[in-house]
Amino acid sequence: MTIVLATAWHPRGEKTRFRNLLPQLQDAYSGIAFSLPPGVETDLVEQLNDLPQVTAFITGQWSHGRYKAMQSAAKFAPEHVHYADFDRLLRWVETRPEEWAEVLKILPNYDCLIMGRSPASYQTHPNALFETESISNRVVSYLLGQTMDVSAGSKSFSLQACELILANSFPGNALGTDAEWPLILKKLGITVDYIEVDGLDWESADRFQDKAADPHSQREAAKQYDAQPGNWSRRVAVAMEIVQVGLDTISRDFPENTKKRL
Repeated sequence: MTIVLATAWHPRGEKTRFRNLLPQLQDAYSGIAFSLPPGVETDLVEQLNDLPQVTAFITGQWSHGRYKAMQSAAKFAPEHVHYADFDRLLRWVETRPEEWAEVLKILPNYDCLIMGRSPASYQTHPNALFETESISNRVVSYLLGQTMDVSAGSKSFSLQACELILANSFPGNALGTDAEWPLILKKLGITVDYIEVDGLDWESADRFQDKAADPHSQREAAKQYDAQPGNWSRRVAVAMEIVQVGLDTISRDFPENTKKRL
């Protein structure tokens, strides 16, 4: 069973950790598709493209990053695509490699598997994320008809499900894809499944570090994050985007020839 990783990466000092974890990533995935934001040094893109079974490119607009990564991954023609925000994935592989490997083993059993955060994992996040995402998660869960955490930055799709998403979604929805992608599949009659994991705990404390932050460093970084009002306003805007995209998606009509079960 071939699994290709689709990932959006805004580098913030993770290159050393990436090099250390690269052998594990290459063993697990038959290919990796990176999208990177404007302004990233071209040397990094060239280095990534020199790796076997890796394609990397800079997006014209960073809001298109997730969509473009999925689009690039689909060109590998794998049986399944695992989409993951790269900073979250690195932390997961570094801190809980066994859990990550076990989840990869079960991905082929699902057309769509949303990976959410366990309660313990969720509690590592700043309150600004916890409080706002709890609202958007409740709305999207209601639209999906099942309770889940859709904003942990990790989802898997069969190739057919991936292609349906690409054909029926919009590149610029950015973090709104947390709602848009599973809701598109629900509208098209595709089963959306869910699993909670510990490894998707808060990743931003890892930035510009040689290794993943320990729990104490996570807590201190979360306090500093919450102390900045601008972070609260940004997270409110993200939650509003996810909710609005979710409402727009669930109200859309899809062409009859795309409404089919896999």
